Amino acid sequence: MSTIAEPQFPTIGSHPQGTDSASPFEEMMSRFDLAAQKLGLDPGLYKVLREPVRETKVSIPVAMDDGRIEVFIGYRVLHNIARGPGKGGIRFDKNVSLDEVRALAAWMTWKCAVVNIPFGGAKGGVICDPQSLSRAELERITRRYTAELMDQFGPEKDVPAPDMGTNPQTMAWVMDTYSMHARHTVTSVVTGKPLSLGGSRGRVEATGRGLMLIAREAAPLRGLTLKGSRIVVQGFGNVGSIAARMCHEQGAKIVAVSDIHGGIQNANGIDIPALIAHYEKGKSLKGFPGTQPVSNEALLELDCDILIPAANENQIRQKNAGNIKAKIIVEGANGPTTQRADEVLNGKNVLVVPDILANAGGVTVSYFEWVQDRAGFFWRESEVNERLEDIMVQSFRDVAQMAEKYGVSFRIAAYMLGISRVAHDTMVRGLYA
Repeated sequence: MSTIAEPQFPTIGSHPQGTDSASPFEEMMSRFDLAAQKLGLDPGLYKVLREPVRETKVSIPVAMDDGRIEVFIGYRVLHNIARGPGKGGIRFDKNVSLDEVRALAAWMTWKCAVVNIPFGGAKGGVICDPQSLSRAELERITRRYTAELMDQFGPEKDVPAPDMGTNPQTMAWVMDTYSMHARHTVTSVVTGKPLSLGGSRGRVEATGRGLMLIAREAAPLRGLTLKGSRIVVQGFGNVGSIAARMCHEQGAKIVAVSDIHGGIQNANGIDIPALIAHYEKGKSLKGFPGTQPVSNEALLELDCDILIPAANENQIRQKNAGNIKAKIIVEGANGPTTQRADEVLNGKNVLVVPDILANAGGVTVSYFEWVQDRAGFFWRESEVNERLEDIMVQSFRDVAQMAEKYGVSFRIAAYMLGISRVAHDTMVRGLYA
């Protein structure tokens, strides 16, 4: 990686502070700037790494079930392909914006580099409310979105996956649409597919399993073991519920969980398998025996050893960071902690394991799925889980080593590790002109 003795950054530092009201891209760039300065990154290389390769906006006209025609707006951002094809989810949400997608694409670049898999970063989204749309309408939106991006998607170019508001069925529609245009079946164009269409065993549990593994590795750094630790989980979707279950299976005591409507708590621990069965029946945490209600805001401030925010962005902010009692935060969501909150938490000696490391289990097993699809040979679930554990544990140790070497937080260390790997490969490849 090219460096200079006394770096002068004409653009680095343009996002030095970060604020609780900053956009997702500004939050990401504020961390990027700090990491770039610590690395002594060449200013020209900084310019290359901060800019997306491509940003695309598409118009998606759809015939609705009642005969109306609606036009939805979709985005796809390809941030970096120095280490391999773009990788990143497609989210369907009414709050999707280009700024958010741009930030998430960059996060994917650093995340893939942190766990050292051969992907770059990408992300996509459609502005819609999937809860108000029928299955047929969602399928038409998905297929038209895919058709508009046919030239950009591909196993060697950009490989989508599920995200907020999308699922394996959505990926099946993407794969089928792409395959119909290609005139042959291309299973490796997406990951997160149903098993019958080339999905990988262990993919559904991957992000939650990765969070459990990271919590296990982080615990000794604060004098804890995962077994017996008191854990709070914000978010009880696929990621949060599986993380809670797997930590429970390892002997941890889950003292509180929440979903979008609020949470429940029990200082003596919650029977997570029973809670999951309760939740699957009524799609609600309310009324689970032996628990008391707690708001999502208060849940973050409960007395615990490990906090797993697995809900939305910007949940831990400057105004509530000082009240957080956890010794360790393992980020299951993307961007749950603002930079201002980071400063408060660092001052309290709270170990924050950042999203780009902590929740990378999902993209790691997506990589395994892509490999299996391309080989046409599929692994046993035990093999998937074993390989996931190897990568997550090694990546945690790599970040810990970087943090110790440079005397920085785990978040900045993770950014430094990811940026240094992408920067190195960019310089080795050279600039095409």
